[in-house]
Amino acid sequence: MIYKRSSALFKEAQQVIPGGVNSPVRAFKSVGGEPVFVKRAKGAYITDVDGNTLIDFIASWGPLILGHAYEPVIDAVCAKAQDGTSFGMPTEIETEIARLAISMVPGIEKIRFVNSGTEACMSAIRLARGYTGREKIIKFAGCYHGHSDSFLIAAGSGAVTLGVPNSPGVTTGTARDTLLAAYNNLNAVEELISQHPNEIACIILEPAAGNMGCIPPAEGFLEGLRSLCDKNGIVLIFDEVMTGFRLAAGGAQELFNVKADIVTFGKVIGGGLPVGAFAANNEIMNHLAPDGPVYQAGTLSGNPLAMAAGLAMLEELNDNPDVYESLKEKTAYLHQGLESVLSNSEIPYTINRLGSMISLHFTSEAVVDFESSAKGNNDTFKKFFHGMLKEGIYLPPSAFESWFLNDALNYEDLDKCVEACRKVVSTL
Repeated sequence: MIYKRSSALFKEAQQVIPGGVNSPVRAFKSVGGEPVFVKRAKGAYITDVDGNTLIDFIASWGPLILGHAYEPVIDAVCAKAQDGTSFGMPTEIETEIARLAISMVPGIEKIRFVNSGTEACMSAIRLARGYTGREKIIKFAGCYHGHSDSFLIAAGSGAVTLGVPNSPGVTTGTARDTLLAAYNNLNAVEELISQHPNEIACIILEPAAGNMGCIPPAEGFLEGLRSLCDKNGIVLIFDEVMTGFRLAAGGAQELFNVKADIVTFGKVIGGGLPVGAFAANNEIMNHLAPDGPVYQAGTLSGNPLAMAAGLAMLEELNDNPDVYESLKEKTAYLHQGLESVLSNSEIPYTINRLGSMISLHFTSEAVVDFESSAKGNNDTFKKFFHGMLKEGIYLPPSAFESWFLNDALNYEDLDKCVEACRKVVSTL
C-alpha cells in the first residue's frame, strides 16, 4: 500500500501540532513509521487519504461498537444540529439519555455528563475525596484513567510503592497521594490499606483492563476489592470508559455481578462524539454541586449534539441486546483463528480476550498485569503491526492497547485478518 499523501500530511501537521497529532499514540512512536491519515469510514472499513481501504480493529478506540457512520447515530446528530449546536443551558435530551443510562446500568441513580473519560475520572476522584473527607487514592499500574495529574503515576519495577510522577508537570505532592498496586493482586491492596488506615478515599481501576492489552480480572479480584472497600469505608470506582456499554448493556458491573460505588463512562456512551460521564447512588451524587459542596462544571457538558449521538447509540444497544452475543462470538472466532496460526509457529505468544476486546502479546507467559504485559517482545509486535497494515488490517499501533471489535465486522473480514496473520507470521 502507498501512503504518500498521509506522509505529506503528517509532515505538515508536525509544523503546527506537537508531534503532528492530538493524542500521542496516533504518532506511531511505539511501532515506528508514520501514521495513516483517514479520509472517511463506513461500517468496519476505513478509507485513508491515499485511497487505501483498511479493515478496522480499533473502532475509534472503542466507541464505535456498531461500526463507523452508523446511520441512526448520524441521523440523530444531523437532525439535532439543525436546532443549534450548543446553548450553555439545560435541554430535554440530557434527561432522556440520563434516564436511559440509569436504567441500563446496575446501582446508579444519578449521572453527570462531561466531555471526556479523563474528565469523568478526574471528577469521580474529587467526588470520592469530598464524600469521604480523605485524600489518598489507590490505582493499579497499567490502568489508564486519563491524563489528570493524579493518574500519571507509575510503579517502580512493578512493586507496590508510593507513587512517583512519570510525566513532567506532575508534582511530587500530587504523586504522594496516589498509591500503587499491581493489577489482580489483592494482597498488595490489603497492605496499602493497612499502611494508610483511614487515609484512602477510593480505589479506582478498570474492572477489565484495556491499556496494557486486554487483561480480564482474576477470579475473586473484583469481589475482594468490593469487600476491602466495604470494611474500610473506601469508595470503589470502576473506570468503565472502555467497558461501559461494551461488555454488556450494564458494563462490567453486570458482567461480573460486582457493584462499584462510582462508575465512569466514555467512548460508547458518546456514540463517537466527545462524551464522558460519572454516576453513583443518590447519597454520593448529592455531594456534587449545585446540590453539594464538590464542584464540577463544563461549558459544553451535555451539549445537544453529543447527547443526540449518545442517546441514539444507547437506544440501539438497549433495543438490540443480541449484539453483545454477536460480538462475543465474532471475537471468539477471531481468537480461534489467530490461535490456529500462532500455535503452529515458533513465536512465543499469549492471547487475552473478554467479550469484544482481545489482545495479542508476544510472550509465552500469562499476561495478568502491567509487569507481565511489559515482557512482550515489542520488536516482534512492530513487525507484526506493519505487516498487518500492509495486508489491509488496521490494529492498535501499540503493544499495550486492546483491539476493539465492532459488529459491522463480518466473518469474511475476520477470515481476512487471520489470513493476513498467517502471511505476516511466516515472515517473522
